[in-house]
Amino acid sequence: MPVPIRRLVVALTLCCALVAGVTACSGTQSKPTDTGMAAVPVADKPSPSTSAEKQKFAKTRFVANASLAAGATYQWIIKPWKAGKFKKGAHGRTLALVKAGLAGTFAYNRLQAAKRNAQGDPLLAKAVAPLSSGIDALKDLPAKLRKGDGNAASSFNDVINNVKEAGKSAGAPVTNKVPSASQLTH
Repeated sequence: MPVPIRRLVVALTLCCALVAGVTACSGTQSKPTDTGMAAVPVADKPSPSTSAEKQKFAKTRFVANASLAAGATYQWIIKPWKAGKFKKGAHGRTLALVKAGLAGTFAYNRLQAAKRNAQGDPLLAKAVAPLSSGIDALKDLPAKLRKGDGNAASSFNDVINNVKEAGKSAGAPVTNKVPSASQLTH
């Protein structure tokens, strides 16, 4: 009797994962060997960057995090909302709500990171400071999306547009960058 290929793939994947897990957690320890090389002391903290480098990296990290949040919001919240996928009885509603909830959580996380990154640049910090309450209000919106609240998508869109405007005014333009599925789940 032939076995479906899907079952074979699943069985093979599970076997490989178990073998890798057992190998990684085997509990045997190797004895340290003396190679004759002297140990070099390592500094406890990395050397601080100049303030110009901190500002440059702060803007770069802000743009990266805010762009990922904007892309996730647009791709999995705004587009389905405009297409009516969140309405009761809509085809694909459950999947759209799951994706929107995941994207909402991801966007909230990335906006919090962008807010922290903005603190490294004085101009960016001033521009983003008024948005803190709006970003903090997004924490409950993934749950509202799952319940089918249509205003939740509008709130996400408003906050993302405000973050884009703040970044643009501080010389850090934010564009939509759609994250991969693996970025959403980590």
